[in-house]
Amino acid sequence: MPTVSVKRDLIFQALGRTYTDEEFDELCFEFGLELDEITSERDIISREQGDGRAEGASDVILYKIDVPANRYDLLCLEGLVRGLQVFKERAEAPRYRRVCPTDGEPQRLVITEETAAVRPHAVAAVLRNISFTPQRYDSFIELQEKLHQNVCRKRTLVAIGTHDLDSISGPFTYTAKPPSDIRFTPLNQAREFSAVELMSLYKSDSHLRHYLHIIEDKPVYPVIYDSNGIVLSMPPIINGDHSKISLNTKNVFIECTATDLTKAQIVLDMMVTMFSEYCEQPFTVEAAEVVYPDGRTCIYPELAYRTETLTGDFINQRVGISESAEDIAKLLTRMCLRSEVAEDGQIRVEIPPTRSDVIHACDIMEDAAIAYGFNNIVRTTPRTYTVANQLPLNKLTELLRQDLAAAGFTEALTFALCSQEDIADKLGRNIAETKAVHIANPKTAEFQVARTSLIPGLLKTAAANRKMPLPLKLFEISDVVLKDDTRDVGARNSRRLCALYYSKSPGFEVIHGLLDRVMQLLEVQPGQTEGYHIQSAQDPTFFPGRCAEVFARGQSIGHLGVLHPDVITRFELTMPCSALDIDMELFL
Repeated sequence: MPTVSVKRDLIFQALGRTYTDEEFDELCFEFGLELDEITSERDIISREQGDGRAEGASDVILYKIDVPANRYDLLCLEGLVRGLQVFKERAEAPRYRRVCPTDGEPQRLVITEETAAVRPHAVAAVLRNISFTPQRYDSFIELQEKLHQNVCRKRTLVAIGTHDLDSISGPFTYTAKPPSDIRFTPLNQAREFSAVELMSLYKSDSHLRHYLHIIEDKPVYPVIYDSNGIVLSMPPIINGDHSKISLNTKNVFIECTATDLTKAQIVLDMMVTMFSEYCEQPFTVEAAEVVYPDGRTCIYPELAYRTETLTGDFINQRVGISESAEDIAKLLTRMCLRSEVAEDGQIRVEIPPTRSDVIHACDIMEDAAIAYGFNNIVRTTPRTYTVANQLPLNKLTELLRQDLAAAGFTEALTFALCSQEDIADKLGRNIAETKAVHIANPKTAEFQVARTSLIPGLLKTAAANRKMPLPLKLFEISDVVLKDDTRDVGARNSRRLCALYYSKSPGFEVIHGLLDRVMQLLEVQPGQTEGYHIQSAQDPTFFPGRCAEVFARGQSIGHLGVLHPDVITRFELTMPCSALDIDMELFL
């Protein structure tokens, strides 16, 4: 969950009253938030960097508030105060309006077709005649950073640029050029740099270096110019110094470049709705025109309101309350969702542009529950009585783990994902014959497929513990994943037992003895039909003539034997090794 830091005195001033720490904690809980910590700048620096670095730091009390990750409207002081005031019925939720400029055409942002290779989307808006104070300015900058880290996914999806409109002139052009062709003075620098020089400069910057990978391998970099050729920004890295905003800025041009248009619209709506209250006409936003390469023209911000309809019974049944439709409408209105009861008895809920988190009726139901108060919901006994019981397969697994450990084997817990090489080439098998489930977009070569055998994991564990005293006696009872066309998901889990003996001698008799002990615990007697037996078999993973197939109750359940020297070598081991790998689900 994102954490928002606000100065205690500022939020009390904005709320119009003073709270004790306990009272504010209770208020946050009622609103579905959590007061995580009460601290100060001095305390934070002292804790993280030592008392010496904390000298001269502020002692102003800070409230750190945990906010739900999807509530982008609560990521700044303005949104928090607005939400709490409406919740306590001290104010009504504002109505956000998009207006046309009074003195001419709207600002225009023209997107060229070159941007399709890097960041194809852009949206824009203007905050006209805004009044900044030091606190408002800091909150404005902090909201950008919070959005960058949250919905913008560290600028990979969306990058926000804010500019002093009086220092630039439209129409603006959003294009993409080779890095060597881009030159400008970046924010807080005194001279011009080329884009290539900037990428080298910011590799050592503790803040900006994390965003360089987004475009550094691209043949062209995105850039925004005004009509005079002045660079506004090179998203998603840095803005230009020429158009930087300050406390004296009166008109702010906001642009968001993106790879995801929906996210860009959400981010723009959040920026303008949170700070439009400081405009000369509160809660109004000046529209901007965006022209796409195909000639389409769109007006932003959207500031779209929409209406959802649901019944009071829907909320009552799911929350566990019994309220009238009128009372539920009042509860939702307290959550900034203007609601009214229609003539047919249904509740019509208006979703404002600040509530992009409301996607389904269940989201509205959740807000009704918060407004009603979770502590006010009467505890009731469930109508359906059930008796919990351990899954038989898991119960069998737990019992076997205890006895295998008592037999002198150490349990290992290995990754369920592995590389294709681990379950195929290294075991002497063909990947096409392994029934492996492949990951569509693996992040690393180590996690390409779901494992079809527990042997590779135990061999890796042995390789990582070669310095331990011999013998190494390992076991694991876990699931493998196999393709199965008869299942609705196309695959199934299968519980396997695998044991490994690694020492100077193969230790086949140790593994064979462990199999006998397992069958004894499972009360399966030696025998050809109803019991268990082993018979010679050929398997590329095992040494020829030293492999046996295990049968139980007439069915093949796995193999045991001495591993092939090539298999052992591929896992960087140097001594003989025996293994047992059997299916446990037959014994349920």
